[in-house]
Amino acid sequence: MESVLTEAVALLDEAGAPALTFRALAQRLGGGVASIYWYVASKDELLDRATDHVIGAALADVEGLPGSDDPIDDLRQMALTLFDAIVERPWLGAYFMRNTDTQSNSLRLYERLGQQTLRLELNARQRFHAVSAIIGVVVGSAIDMGQEPPQEILDGTVGREEFLGRYAHAWRSLDPAEFPFVHEIVDEFDGHDDADQFRSALELTLTGLRLQAGT
Repeated sequence: MESVLTEAVALLDEAGAPALTFRALAQRLGGGVASIYWYVASKDELLDRATDHVIGAALADVEGLPGSDDPIDDLRQMALTLFDAIVERPWLGAYFMRNTDTQSNSLRLYERLGQQTLRLELNARQRFHAVSAIIGVVVGSAIDMGQEPPQEILDGTVGREEFLGRYAHAWRSLDPAEFPFVHEIVDEFDGHDDADQFRSALELTLTGLRLQAGT
C-alpha cells in the first residue's frame, strides 16, 4: 500500500487529479490495473488515501513543534505548517478532510488544532467555528496560491509583477467615484506578496479569536 500511495502522490504532484488513473498508476508500479483494486475500491478512495498519506507528514511536523504557553501562538505555527504542506501541492486542498473515515491523519491534525482551543475560554460552538475559520484561511489561501499561473507567465514572456501591473493599470483608470475602494488599495495590490497576504488573513483570524477568548 505504501508503494501505491507514493506513486499516486507522484502522479498528483506532476499533473493533478486528472493524471491519477488506475492505468497510469499500474504502469508506474509495473503491474496490471486489476492489482490496484486489491488496495482501493475507487479513484475517490485513492484520492482520499493519497491526501491522508501526505497529511501524515504534515501531522508529524505539527506534532514536532515545541509548543508554548500561548495557544494562539501554537495555532499560528500549526496553521503555517499546514499551509506549507498544501501550497506545495495544489491538488491537496480539494481532498483534505473530505472523508475522515479514511483520512485518519487529517482527523488527528484537526484534533491537534482543536486541542489548542481547549486552552482558551470558549464554548463548544466557538471552538468549532475557530478551527473551521483557521482551516478555511489556510486551505483557501493555499489553493489560491497553488493555481497554475497564466500561460504567458509559464512561458516566461511576462513576469508576475508585469502581469499584476496590467490589472493595476486598468484599476487606476476606473472612476474613483464608482470604485473608491479599488483606488484606495491598488498600490497595495500592485506587486503584492501572496504569502504575506495569507499571513495577514491568518493574523486577522487569530486576533479575532484572541479577542473572543478575552486573552
